[in-house]
This record gives sequence, C-alpha cells and structure tokens, in this order.
Amino acid sequence: MSTPFDPSAEAARATEAILADTLHGTHRGVVVDSPPGAGKSTLVVNAARELAAAGRPLMVIAQTNAQVDDLVVRLAAKDPQLPVGRLHSSDPDPYDKALDELDNVRTSAKAGDLAGLDIVISTAAKWAHVQGVEPWPHAIVDEAYQMRSDALLAVAGLFDRALFVGDPGQLDPFSIVGAEQWAGLSYDPSASAVSTLLAHNPELPQHRLPVSWRLPASAAPLVSAAFYPYTPFRSGTGPGERRLSFGVASDGSAHDRVIDEAAESGWGLLELPARHTPRTDPEAVRAVARVVRRLLDRGGAASTGASEPAPVTAERIAVGTAHRDQAAAVRAALAELGVADVTVDTANRLQGREFDVTVVLHPLSGRPDATAFHLETGRLCVLASRHRHACIVVCRAGVAELLDEHPSTEPVQLGVTVKFPDGWDAMMTTWDHLADHRVPWTP
Repeated sequence: MSTPFDPSAEAARATEAILADTLHGTHRGVVVDSPPGAGKSTLVVNAARELAAAGRPLMVIAQTNAQVDDLVVRLAAKDPQLPVGRLHSSDPDPYDKALDELDNVRTSAKAGDLAGLDIVISTAAKWAHVQGVEPWPHAIVDEAYQMRSDALLAVAGLFDRALFVGDPGQLDPFSIVGAEQWAGLSYDPSASAVSTLLAHNPELPQHRLPVSWRLPASAAPLVSAAFYPYTPFRSGTGPGERRLSFGVASDGSAHDRVIDEAAESGWGLLELPARHTPRTDPEAVRAVARVVRRLLDRGGAASTGASEPAPVTAERIAVGTAHRDQAAAVRAALAELGVADVTVDTANRLQGREFDVTVVLHPLSGRPDATAFHLETGRLCVLASRHRHACIVVCRAGVAELLDEHPSTEPVQLGVTVKFPDGWDAMMTTWDHLADHRVPWTP
C-alpha cells in the first residue's frame, strides 16, 4: 500500500537536504530547481538566515531591483534584528523607499559601507562593478536560470561558494543582441548561469522543490507534464480545496460561461472564430477585457480549504500577453469598460508574480505562422502558471491546425543541449487540455 503524498513533509525534506548541502557540503555550488510557486523566495530567505546564524556572512544576487527589495523586506519581516545591507546604484530612486523604515536595513551605493553586515543584497548588474573587497564566504543567486552566464562570470570572484536557486521552466535570459555565433561553445555568454555552471561542473549537487504552493490541483498536473517532464511536481492542495465562487449568477453569455467553466475546472478557453488577424486583434482584445469586466461584476470570491472566501478584486486579476502592444491594447479596452488596477503585462514582466485569476491572450491567436518567439516554452509556461485558482485563455480557433502546418524546424546546432520539451510539444500539450474546456463565441 503506497504512502499518501504529504506535500508539507515532502517540501520540508527537500529543504532540509538543500540546507544541509549548503551549510555542510564540500562542493563550491549547489543547484536548486523550483517549479512555479514552490517557494523559491522562502528558500532563499531561510538559507540566508541559516548561513548568517552560522557566522557565515553572505552576499545575495538577484536579477532586478524589485526582486532585491522584495528579499530585503522578506528578511526584515522574518528576522527584524538581522543586519541586512541593500547595495544599490547611484541612480535617482535606486530602491524602494519603504526600506528606509526598516531599522535593521542599511543602504549604500558603496560595498565598503556595508562591510561587516551579515547579509548584503544587490542585483547582478551592481555586483559586477564591485571591486577591492574581500570575497564573501557564501553567495545565494536568486532566479539563477534568468541570469546570463556572462553576468555570473562578472561576479564569480566575489564569493567562495554559492547556492543557485531558479525555475528552469521560465523564460531564458534576455539578450538584446543575437548570440548564434556562440551557440554550442562552452563559454556562450547568452546561456543561463546554471546551464553553463553545470556544463563545467556536472558533479555539483542538484536538488528540486517538489511542491507548488501556488498552482491548484487542477493546474499542477498540466504544467508539470507540459514544461517539467523530467522534474515533476505536485500541488500543495488537493482536488476541490481551492474554490472560486460568484455572488452574481451567469447571464448565459459566452464570457460568463467560460468564467464558470474555469471556476469549476481551473481552466477555460474562450474560442473565437478562426481568422488571420493583426497582432492587436480588436475582437480578441475586447473579449479579454469583457471577461475581466464580468469577473469583477459577478463578485468573485476565492477560498482554500476552510479559509473564509476572499474577494477577487482587480488587484488579484492579471492579463498576460506575448507582446507589449497587445498589453497596451488590452489596457485601453479595460479603461473603456471602467476597469482599473488590473495588472496587464507581457510574460516577461509577469515572471515571479501570482494572482487568483489570470486571463491570457494566447500567443498563437490569429497568427498565420508559428515562429520561434511564439513557441518559446518559457513564455507559455509563465502565462499558464501565474494563477492560484483559475486561468482563462482567449484565442481564435485553428491553433492545432496551425501547429500541424508549422512543425518545429529550428536548426540543430552542435554542442547545444536540446531543450525538452520544445515549444511545439508544450504548445500542443496545453492546447489539447484547453480544448476540453472550450466555450465557442462568435462576436
């Protein structure tokens, strides 16, 4: 008889093993793979506190100023007495001014001013300019899969040992220049820090967090199968534990029916008639905006387990798109409907965030082709994994046919590890699942 899966126990065991390797291991690096919503930030905060308590000063490397400020706030909330340094740039307003209210936080643009503090946190870009300091015994690299290998090389001399924490399913590191000339080389600067690290140090301990506390039981199996086939994970909640209800009954429209489908099953597909359209398809954009308007008008409430239902306000809803002009068009359509405070952005900017309900404009909606950009695995993974309760996808019909007409034809490059699953396969897996929750609509 198999032992029932205990998410808390499994997560605790994984965390214990990670901390043991970080504190007592002999390797210079430890890698942790984390699925969406598995508690990367919590792990970083706990590891930082454990190292500081053991008398091992450390530096923490994040990829954006927002991530740095968030980690500082989390550390202060967890341990208000722990001295923390926030190393920032010399730009105007370089950090969240809320940090000035924290008694245990010291801010400075010079690393020397923060010497002697238990923990110093900054971005990889800022750390790359730090010189003339004694190396830290330890470092923690947050969102390590979104860090380019050249950025890691620039800071590698500042620490002796490091814990790398990141999500391998998210978008690859961003580069404004083409990197084809380096493809397959061991020093490819555009590759992720983790992939380059493991290519040169395959013996490093690798761990994974086995539970997503964000994704509900309705979403974790699909996201795991589509984007993490070799590192599967489970939801921290069981079937039926997450509930989405509405105070106003459905009016029978396609918008309300897809909302009800998503509330019941976790997924909903509002399918418009097949048609090739401009990228900012006006009908699809209006459909997205109308779904959001109805979510608010119907007074949604979300609950988990025995908790009291909490209102699904505008701040708890997000709209995800592939392109910035699509996001701008959705914002304008929402404004026309009197909707404010809903987050509308591209997958790149939604990374790391979570909401109760997400509405996604499908990357292939209305397209005549399936380009490498639109088949990017990480982009679809981000869009499909931001929600705690339900995800509603708006798309024109014909995606399956489009994928059949445009098989993956990316050139094979020697020395480059084939990414699996590729975007074509992940797109088809998710579409097959969404098709079971389809609500057709004719504008």
